Amino acid sequence: MLRIVTALLFMAHASMRFVNGSIPQFGAFMESQGFPHGQAWVLAITCCELGAGSLLIINRGVRWAASGLAVIVAAGIWLIHRHSGWFVGEHGTGGSEYSVALLAMLLVVAAHDAAAASRRDSRTDEADPHG
Repeated sequence: MLRIVTALLFMAHASMRFVNGSIPQFGAFMESQGFPHGQAWVLAITCCELGAGSLLIINRGVRWAASGLAVIVAAGIWLIHRHSGWFVGEHGTGGSEYSVALLAMLLVVAAHDAAAASRRDSRTDEADPHG
């Protein structure tokens, strides 16, 4: 459930850039932070969020998808949210609180996938007497 909910949160967030037409605004922000071709960066981030979210939903490449999203979240904390303090709602605006929760969710999803792969590998090794 956590894997799917996390995926849906990212996909909803990314989709809103198209719905709200905020890609140019976000691109201008990226350029103000020193990233050339800001809109291209935003499109790449958006495609990564949608693609990685899709991979999480279909349970394929989970560690890679979660890791890619974790990089995006960490960069977002560094570039955007840390300047607004900790809290997002009630006690603040735009802080790091929600992003840190997303980062923790991604780490749990990736760790669960790694543990499941390790269990699968050990069962395969036990079943194969030659290797």
